[in-house]
Amino acid sequence: MPRRSSFKVSINLPFGLGGVEQTWEPDDDERRAAWELYVELATRITTVPRQPGTGLAHEALNSLYTLFRATREILRRYGPGVAQPKGDGSASFGTLAVTVLNDALRPLLAVWHPLLQDREDQRPPEVTRVEWEESWERIDELRDALAEVRQTVSQYARLLAEVAEVPALSGLDVV
Repeated sequence: MPRRSSFKVSINLPFGLGGVEQTWEPDDDERRAAWELYVELATRITTVPRQPGTGLAHEALNSLYTLFRATREILRRYGPGVAQPKGDGSASFGTLAVTVLNDALRPLLAVWHPLLQDREDQRPPEVTRVEWEESWERIDELRDALAEVRQTVSQYARLLAEVAEVPALSGLDVV
């Protein structure tokens, strides 16, 4: 079967920030970079819907935060070639990666990381982290924001899987 040379990019950004609608014609370096970032995304808590009563929002935020470092490392490893679009208005691995970081993850983290940290700093020693987080009056709002970002990250991960020519792993088929 011949390798696909062009992919339709359709990623909805959270928080009413619009979306990305472009064509991507990845080269071999972009396909390898897509695989590396796909592994990072598909193995994180942020791509799996949270079950009620499980996990901490703090851990989900930290998982998203570490994607910045992982993405930077991949971009540096593959060099400026993965940031070059192949035609007018077309996407590249680099432009998509930076768009998802800056327009999907950064807005969430900029607001919620400090708010949650302030809340955590007030936790009395006799209250568990789980109990303290659950009692926060803004926890549902944060969970909603995480769910909205999860949609974007899952769309992006599915695209990266297609480009890397691997089937999407469990959990990413939920839109």
